[in-house]
Amino acid sequence: MKKGMISVLSAIAGAGSVAVGVSMYEKHKLEEGEKWKQLADKHLALMQLFNQWMVTKQEGKSIVDYFHKESIKSIAIYGMSYVGERLYDELKDSDIEVKYAIDKNADGIYSDVEIVTPQEELKEVDAIVVTPVFYFDEIVEALEKKTESEVLSLEDILYEL
Repeated sequence: MKKGMISVLSAIAGAGSVAVGVSMYEKHKLEEGEKWKQLADKHLALMQLFNQWMVTKQEGKSIVDYFHKESIKSIAIYGMSYVGERLYDELKDSDIEVKYAIDKNADGIYSDVEIVTPQEELKEVDAIVVTPVFYFDEIVEALEKKTESEVLSLEDILYEL
């Protein structure tokens, strides 16, 4: 009788261990899938941003026009990956002064413009233009604690042109 009871308890414990293992595996797969979904959503947002930028260019509009309309003369660019580089290229020969850029990977980026990290002191500018639009809300929250400069999304600028 004792052997039978021990066998039953062992079987239950074994089944429980398998269930926990399967549950942990499924949780890991869900987390992995969520990471890929977030990455896909981020790249979709970037694709839509570049598409809108192209549409405004084809309509003969420029980001410089927006800054003129809003009386913005000096900016900082937040995010110096592909989008930030393109924004800098568009503005560098205009009368809009790009005083500096902000990027968490400042040490690993070469650019014609000074790049600081978000933790450093941020010089005052008329506006900070955020290029990583997928993370805009988080970035605004952090910047509002550090600066009085207006914080704008490049996406919003392009849709307002």
